[in-house]
Amino acid sequence: MRTQVIFTQLIDRIKSLPGGANQTLILAHRQELVEQAAKHCINAYPTKTIDVEMGNMHATGVADITIASVQSIVSKDRIEKFDPSRFKLILVDEAHHIVAPGYLKTLNYFGLSKARQDGPALVGVSATLSRFDGLRLGAAIDHVVYHKDYIDMIGEKWLSDVLFTTVQSKADISKVKKGATGDFQTGELSRAVNTNQTNDITVRTWLAKAQGRKSTLVFCVDIAHIEGLTRAFRHRGVDARFVTGETPKIERSATLDAFRAGEFPVLVNCGVFTEGTDVPNIDCVVLARPTKSRNLLVQMIGRGMRLSPGKENCHIIDMVASLETGIITVPTLFGLDPSEVVEEATVNDMKAMKEAIEELKTDSESPIRRPPEGPDLPIKVTFTDYDSVFDLIDDSSGERHIRALSSHAWVEVSHQKYVLTTPSGVYLKLEFNAEHAEDSEPAYVVYEIVPYTGPMKKAASYRPPREIARHLAFEDAVHAADTFAKLRYPRQFILKNQRWREKPATESQLMFLNRFRLQSDPLTPEMVSKGKANDMITKLKHGARGRFAKVEAEKKKMERKAMKIELEETLRRREHVSVGPLLD
Repeated sequence: MRTQVIFTQLIDRIKSLPGGANQTLILAHRQELVEQAAKHCINAYPTKTIDVEMGNMHATGVADITIASVQSIVSKDRIEKFDPSRFKLILVDEAHHIVAPGYLKTLNYFGLSKARQDGPALVGVSATLSRFDGLRLGAAIDHVVYHKDYIDMIGEKWLSDVLFTTVQSKADISKVKKGATGDFQTGELSRAVNTNQTNDITVRTWLAKAQGRKSTLVFCVDIAHIEGLTRAFRHRGVDARFVTGETPKIERSATLDAFRAGEFPVLVNCGVFTEGTDVPNIDCVVLARPTKSRNLLVQMIGRGMRLSPGKENCHIIDMVASLETGIITVPTLFGLDPSEVVEEATVNDMKAMKEAIEELKTDSESPIRRPPEGPDLPIKVTFTDYDSVFDLIDDSSGERHIRALSSHAWVEVSHQKYVLTTPSGVYLKLEFNAEHAEDSEPAYVVYEIVPYTGPMKKAASYRPPREIARHLAFEDAVHAADTFAKLRYPRQFILKNQRWREKPATESQLMFLNRFRLQSDPLTPEMVSKGKANDMITKLKHGARGRFAKVEAEKKKMERKAMKIELEETLRRREHVSVGPLLD
């Protein structure tokens, strides 16, 4: 809703085009967004004519401002009433949807398939300018004019302060498949989390952590999950009510008005309030549904970030399930490991945890394998001891998170650097790029690296890397790389669950790897699979020996520092002399 307040103010700031084009079209994909945009425009421009094109409501095509549902405007011949030459501005709400077919068809009708100096201006607004498939929005949007991270907006008091708590519900979602959007398949996820045990844990968590909160919004998976969790709240004496996409509009509005007025403490929903709905008094959000979508997580959290009189902060309770399945959790939004558990941590606490971890990593190959226990506790460092290069390449813990997010056989070759190889020698590289231009932020960048072949082959083995995608979030970069890989490379060579990966390692693989083992303890086909051997060889080809040397050097440096501190403490104790009572 806040984005709608901003973009409605643009309408009068855009000048009419030569020939008198002065009409504006606002596109949205949901009924609530269309209705809210119409309300804002009516309030902001009482002298302008305003039409709505949605469902049974048909616009005239000549109003000063038309707010349209994208599904309706592309239906049959409804778009033909609009004369593209009469429009100065096309506004798109929740613009991360803009590369969907309905939007592209509409933009093409208005001559916006390519940038034009003489055509209407195209402006897209969104709180989450990324897509689950990682694809850029460049098919429609030329560039991002203004971006403000929600964490910065909290610091600058544009949004409410937030407290974060993560709780492991123990729900087993390891076998839940992905749906068409890349997120969990709804029915399977519901069956996994909608159990009496999990629902009871969720309610008991709310009673322990947030019972004093006045307005809690709970996000569920589907209607069955809503019914189960609402019953669990009511069983413990909590007045919880629910709304769904199937709730009649009048009933839904009445329930929402009562929730805004503070008449009951808990409102349970699924998919109704992720985008656009504005209930500023929400002071607690319970995420009872796991997700693989960073956008969805941010949108759910965003429902509680609105400023409201008397509201000190919003408590976000993230009911994470099993952590081996690529879920996006609150810690991942801050660049932390998804398995990190936090207890009423503020935004500053989360940032401090991240900064403390980065400070410990004195170079890109630090042996530190897990973060501090928490922002208020002493920093603890746990080393992974690698007795040899072979032990390093045998360690698969670095692939755990990325392979939980991806269906592809990514290999971690060094800290924050991953590769996906193909038999042809072409490979993708995903790495964190801290060195950035002044007008951009550090980001995760995906490159395609192609070897020189044939008569054009040069002294260098590979052509210069070609940038494929760049994203601020690790998850978005992974999804972008995966989308590119699916279109370019044979799936049998890049998928992590192919049958060939489970077969015994080949003789040539074993000969290569045994060069890094003791001769008295060679690898055999029964000891390592073909896929595992392939991953180990990939690590060696991408610098494992140099990485091992750096890890060992850093480990020795930290050990010397610890020994020095211990020696100084011993000397201080020796300098302190205790004297007993004197005898007469």
